[in-house]
Amino acid sequence: MKLFHDDRQACHAPEREFHNGEWAAYAETPARLQSILECCGEVQPVRDFGIDPILAVHDADYVAFLREAHANWRAAGREGDAIGYAFPIRGRRKLPLKRIDAALGAYAFDAATPIAEGTWDAAYWSAQCALTALDDVASGARHAFALCRPPGHHAGADYLGGYCYLNNAAIAARQADAFGLGPVAVLDVDYHHGNGTQDIFLRDPAVFYASIHADPATDYPFYWGHADERGEGEGTGSTLNLPLPRGTGWSGYAPTLSAALDAIAQWGAAMLMVSFGADTFARDPISHLLLETGDFARLGAAIAERGLPTVVVMEGGYAIAELGSNVASFLSGFD
Repeated sequence: MKLFHDDRQACHAPEREFHNGEWAAYAETPARLQSILECCGEVQPVRDFGIDPILAVHDADYVAFLREAHANWRAAGREGDAIGYAFPIRGRRKLPLKRIDAALGAYAFDAATPIAEGTWDAAYWSAQCALTALDDVASGARHAFALCRPPGHHAGADYLGGYCYLNNAAIAARQADAFGLGPVAVLDVDYHHGNGTQDIFLRDPAVFYASIHADPATDYPFYWGHADERGEGEGTGSTLNLPLPRGTGWSGYAPTLSAALDAIAQWGAAMLMVSFGADTFARDPISHLLLETGDFARLGAAIAERGLPTVVVMEGGYAIAELGSNVASFLSGFD
């Protein structure tokens, strides 16, 4: 399996986030990339597919905000990373917004996702990484791995959060559908529910979204990912959420994975996007499932056995010392 990555994805480097009631060092660091690159072999170059595939998923006003936010933050006389402090739960009116603080609140749903000087460039090339991996599969490869950073599955059409700015998996899925490679399914196996991906495809019958994640009754993002969320309108039935309790190990995870893969097959998917997070690891510092390194190979093999052309898009995973080994184990399941 080819691995795609661009060095510009490392230029996103916020200093801190607001987490569990206090300032903390930013967890989604460039060191995550280095851990994976050291274990996963040769990297293929990323090509630039331009802004149009991004705008096919994300609102133009949100993309403009994201490109300009840090410069506007500095123009307002601020130091460091741009981060909001007012988040409207009602009356979310995005325009006109004269202060950068108002825009940050309107386009974000948490205070854990600051915008640093290099955030736009990194997010842009992370999306191009996913598109390049898709192009490889569209050209005949069975599988490809997009080493995306920053991750993407918490980003909605017009909001950021959960360390995510552009939704890499959704951008690739929408492009695959436009190429006629569908029906397209997204399987999300990150510890946290991919609320942004769900929102983007909530009413879209062309893309099936299945997610295995920690129960949002106890874990971020809290407000999405409950089992009764099945899509809306024409998309009703094309969303499947399979929340798991904290402490679930492989014996409980495996049958849930089979249920998700069976649902994808029954839906008739011809192309698969996998939002892969290694934060289901037993010693991940911000998560509470109990998968071990060897279990990731079983996870990869179970997906590969279904025989679908597959693009794997990297999401979370914060046990940096073991992250590369966990990702390499997952990819080995596709061999």
